[in-house]
Amino acid sequence: MRVSSLRGELLAEFLGTFVLILFGAGVCAMTTLFGTGVPGEVVRGGWTNITLGWGLGVTMGVYVAGRISGAHLNPAVTVAFAAFWGFPWRKVLPYSFAQTAGAFLAAATVFLNYRPAFEKADPTLERTAGIFTTFPAFPQLPMAGLFDQILGTALLLLLVMAIVDERNQPVPGGLAPWAIGLVVVAIGCSFGSLHGYAINPARDLGPRLFVTLAGFRNNGLTDGSYVFWVPIVGPLAGGLLGAWIYEAGVRRFLPPAEP
Repeated sequence: MRVSSLRGELLAEFLGTFVLILFGAGVCAMTTLFGTGVPGEVVRGGWTNITLGWGLGVTMGVYVAGRISGAHLNPAVTVAFAAFWGFPWRKVLPYSFAQTAGAFLAAATVFLNYRPAFEKADPTLERTAGIFTTFPAFPQLPMAGLFDQILGTALLLLLVMAIVDERNQPVPGGLAPWAIGLVVVAIGCSFGSLHGYAINPARDLGPRLFVTLAGFRNNGLTDGSYVFWVPIVGPLAGGLLGAWIYEAGVRRFLPPAEP
């Protein structure tokens, strides 16, 4: 029996985001818990592993969901597509909820898998929430993190639209997910450290809700730091900015689609 179109799309968004975060949080757990032995300190070469892990996670998530839902896997993408490419606004909240739920479950799964390592490296769960969610390098400068998230997500949407736009240079069959994954790798390599390059509200909020419920003390939600809003507001604003730049600076000059 075939499920309704929207139910299928939401399940695809849930599973695609689940896969994305499973690889992303998993590589962060690997490089942190099995690194130097100091909780929160990443193993040498770990940043390369992290950017590759997140990029490959995006690639595999897009393969899971692409043909069914379009593989947004990110509320910033969903909102931008609704604002500029005619995606139905009535689907924005359901998509965002499915993406956040998939991210939440993936974080819980990674924690369950690596629980013995957490108990050894950080038994009181005071310093390792950054495996799952993002934190600013300069907490006293929240606007720097906000600008960083706007810039990173603007780049993401600008390049994703360039890759998937049929009026632009076509990507050879089946390779678009790899191109999008490489975009995430590039953003991580160039803009990853200032605020953890969430560039995706669901990628940050879902795991942050998990670590808060799981008892992590440095969760950014109830620990008094209140950093949770930056990787929500920044990506939503940046996604709209990047989509506008693509529409105004690229797409308007492309030849019309062939009949």
